[in-house]
Amino acid sequence: MVEGDLTSRVEQVFRNLSAILERAGSDLSKVVKFTVFLTDMGRFDEVNKVFNQYLNEDNAPARSTVEVSGLPIGTDVEIECIAAL
Repeated sequence: MVEGDLTSRVEQVFRNLSAILERAGSDLSKVVKFTVFLTDMGRFDEVNKVFNQYLNEDNAPARSTVEVSGLPIGTDVEIECIAAL
């Protein structure tokens, strides 16, 4: 888990996703759907700011955000994506 604030964790998630997608021959522009799990929906704006830094607003993929009561290893955010290869 990434130490620091929520913004730092979400930025690291995007770096990790970018690296994984690149190894698979894809990239963030080919993501068709994100699912975000947050333990506090009141922090959605913080997450959204990072999304806007990494994604083109004019061609942004679908996204669902779900508030959950807890996540593994005590983190407060988890993000999954589906991308075309």
